[in-house]
Amino acid sequence: MDFKAWLRNAFAVKGAESVPLTPRQEEIVDRLAAKVVEWKMAAPAVLFLESMKPLNFVGSQAMVFFAPIATTIFSSTDYAELTSLLEQRGNIEVLLKRIELKESEARPKRGRA
Repeated sequence: MDFKAWLRNAFAVKGAESVPLTPRQEEIVDRLAAKVVEWKMAAPAVLFLESMKPLNFVGSQAMVFFAPIATTIFSSTDYAELTSLLEQRGNIEVLLKRIELKESEARPKRGRA
C-alpha cells in the first residue's frame, strides 16, 4: 500500500460502523470501561476518545509502539486484542458507550456512600 492510500484509509470516515465484538472483546471492553470508572477518569476518557475519533487508526498504531510499556499493566494478549479492536473506527463508539454505561451504573452507588 502506498503512502497516499494509507493516508486516505487512516483518516477515512466511511466504515464508521462497528464490527460485532467477540465475547473476549466484550470482556476486554467491559474491564477497560470498569477500570476507567473505578479510577474516576470517565469524563476525561470520554473527552479524549471523542476528540480522537478521526485519528483512531493512527492511535491504534501508537498503541503498538507503546506495547512494551503497556504490557507491564495488561496481559500482552489482551493488549493486542484491544489494539486490533480499536483499529475499527466504530469500536471507539462502543467503548465510549460502555464507559458511559458503567459511569451511570456507578453514580447511584457513589451517592449512597
